[in-house]
Amino acid sequence: MAATTIDEYLADVPEPKRTTLQRLRATIREIVPAATEAISYGMPAFKIDGKVVAGFAAFKHHLAYFPHSGGPLRTLATELADYEQTPGSLHFAIDRPLPKTLVRKLIAARRAEIAEAKQAAQAKQAAQAKQAAQRVR
Repeated sequence: MAATTIDEYLADVPEPKRTTLQRLRATIREIVPAATEAISYGMPAFKIDGKVVAGFAAFKHHLAYFPHSGGPLRTLATELADYEQTPGSLHFAIDRPLPKTLVRKLIAARRAEIAEAKQAAQAKQAAQAKQAAQRVR
């Protein structure tokens, strides 16, 4: 049965991965205490205003941090150069959590990306409303 909470997910993760992910979870909770914990795509995730800002998962030979967008990884490419990556995940050692300062930067980049997308959507809606109002005249 698939996990429905982060606690359930972590209960099935063997050591030392579990402890490393528990430390990452604590770091994320410290950085974004208002975030809601969830399971997204079968992995632990942290949401703010319904948007996932961070997540993680355990794999056979590594652990992964998921910003749930490739944007933060591209934004912080220089700082992440020593880590293995995919376009949407950052891999790290099973016994060494990501540094708190790096997690803080990853979350800040993701939140900035979400804010920019929200502003763009609002601007688009305003432009469409203005065009619709002009057509009515």
